[in-house]
Amino acid sequence: MQPSDLDHLAVPGDPQLHPDGVRTAYVLTEVDVDDDRYVRTIHLHDRAGTRRFTHGPSDASPRWSPDGRWLAFLRTGSEEGQKPQLHVMPADGGEAQRRTDLPLGVSDLVWSPDSNRLVAVAAAWHADVAELDDDERRRRPRRITRLPYRTDSRGWIHDRTQRLYLVAATGDRRPVELDTGPRDAGSPSWHPDGTSIAYVSDPDDWPQTEPHSQVFSLTVPEAVTSADGPVEVERAPLTAPGMWSDVRHDAKGRVFITGLRDPFAWPGTPGIWLLDAAATPGDAVGGDAGDGATWDGARLVPLTSHLDRDVLPGSPGCVTTGPRFVHDGFLTAIEGRGSSGIVHLNLADLDPSGPSPPVVTEVVGGPRSVTGFAATYDAEVVVFTATDPAPPGELYRRENGGERCVTDLTHGFRAKVDLRPTQRFSFQRDGVELDVWAVLPPGFDAAAAGTVPVLFNIHGGPTAQYGEYFFDEFQVEAGAGYLVVGTNPRGSSGRGTEGARAVVGAWLAENSVDTLDLEAVVDATCARFPQVDPERIGIMGGSYGGYATARLLARTGRYRSAIIERGLLQWESFAGTSDIGPFFDRMFLGQAPLADPVAYGAASPVRTASRITTPTLVLHSEADWRCPPEQAEQLFSQLVRAGVPTEMVRFPDEGHELSRSGKPKHRVERFEVVLDWHARHLLGRATADGSTA
Repeated sequence: MQPSDLDHLAVPGDPQLHPDGVRTAYVLTEVDVDDDRYVRTIHLHDRAGTRRFTHGPSDASPRWSPDGRWLAFLRTGSEEGQKPQLHVMPADGGEAQRRTDLPLGVSDLVWSPDSNRLVAVAAAWHADVAELDDDERRRRPRRITRLPYRTDSRGWIHDRTQRLYLVAATGDRRPVELDTGPRDAGSPSWHPDGTSIAYVSDPDDWPQTEPHSQVFSLTVPEAVTSADGPVEVERAPLTAPGMWSDVRHDAKGRVFITGLRDPFAWPGTPGIWLLDAAATPGDAVGGDAGDGATWDGARLVPLTSHLDRDVLPGSPGCVTTGPRFVHDGFLTAIEGRGSSGIVHLNLADLDPSGPSPPVVTEVVGGPRSVTGFAATYDAEVVVFTATDPAPPGELYRRENGGERCVTDLTHGFRAKVDLRPTQRFSFQRDGVELDVWAVLPPGFDAAAAGTVPVLFNIHGGPTAQYGEYFFDEFQVEAGAGYLVVGTNPRGSSGRGTEGARAVVGAWLAENSVDTLDLEAVVDATCARFPQVDPERIGIMGGSYGGYATARLLARTGRYRSAIIERGLLQWESFAGTSDIGPFFDRMFLGQAPLADPVAYGAASPVRTASRITTPTLVLHSEADWRCPPEQAEQLFSQLVRAGVPTEMVRFPDEGHELSRSGKPKHRVERFEVVLDWHARHLLGRATADGSTA
């Protein structure tokens, strides 16, 4: 695979099954490098095959109405600056009608049970800037009164709040804004009787440095059809503050919540909980619910804690979050060791006050990663999108005890691109079996011993993982002639709470458990593949991977070439500039903010940069507010001071997700920068100016 081959990628996702159990709507994302954009259209699969259902150019989040008459979705116009708006079209096809025209666009939508209206999530300007035009908003000084005031995904947020809006499915009624308080609201869920909506918000009057969220319920106004401003609603908390990301009602009106009861239990394994208002406070199922499990007489019953696996897979992400209810329980995505699948939890015989957890059955498994799914209520049909190391993704349908792939979306890509084979192997270190994925370059099997250079990749997170999914970076690097390897050291996800939390507090020491795991991978790779040239090993990583790369470089000179991308490199400044800075240190260092400068220094790669000798490229994005650009600047200046061969490359108007969802031209140019640097220092190839490493 070459960098320009991004132009051939077509990836399906977000499958939605019509109530008839036959039709499936899904989003197809195609990369258009020439026009520097992503083309997203909604496609439909039924008994006649698969076909395009909307014209785009940027359609997403398809959702069928419960009565099956309508398909709602978000559409972003083709003109610069346009925001996604909610549209509704007949389920049998036809013209889509725009139902919102909100200044900052819509980010989520959920149908009401009667299919007459929807609740939409959209940001709204604060009153002091609502009437200004865009030029005047940009000109004015920013008055900051809260944390966070800027996030990597949304940019500046100090002057806006995420709200809930009631939107009529048809007619000429305007959206009605619901007054949910001063904090952001999201993840709405209708009660099946249509009288209330549960949602997730920041707690009222909670410290701004605490990453807590809370589940609330509001009473839906009955008679309001339009309003000039926010409509007051009755609202009440359903849970204590925790780390909640998703709330849903089942057909009986029971409330199910996804997340962690304590944000500082992260890194960990988010689970699904039942809000059991009828249980006796303090009772538990499947183990002790622990202190704080009750709230106003209700109790959170853990339903997935006995699995000790994350129900919010992040590598790759699964767009289907939270439980998807069927007649006897629910389905959920679940992360395994290098893979993710779907399981069924049977709640038919669940006694919330009893000792037995729900019975779990695997629905979709195997060496692959599920990226989205849907099911009929009788659970007879399950549709899902999935990827493995070869195809970027296809749509599958499971029924009558069998499974089949119902699309051939990546045929053209696979016909044009030489996808390199992936080998998975494992080795033991310190009593733990570590998994490694190796992507073989062209001619690898026939290569002479000691002739093939290695490119060692370290993933971000650290609570993420490499695994059984298509990864364009590995394919492009292998296509350039490298044996590409990646592993999941301790601190990664996929192995439960203990594995994820193994790094908490460990980074205060240079020989932390993840560092030793990573160092062992290079030796294991050399031992497994005699073709490897042990004198030509490159290393690179982004985010946590950039952090780990910088730490490894300070310990050894074995690497010939290195790239540190979007890394956390100085903890003290990170705490004050990152959108997660106020709490990330407490989660991973086990230290309160700036409580121990010595500890912060010991864990900061900038402090040991003077020991680095490997030629190192520092790669960053100008609008990265997760690991802000000042992190790269500090490391780059230290490398220059130390006399290390180094360069810094910065991409304008890009954030932390450049390599995954940045502008297509920037993604191609980033690949070219990466390959050029390693070619100079691992392959000795000449650069544009005629120099070589």
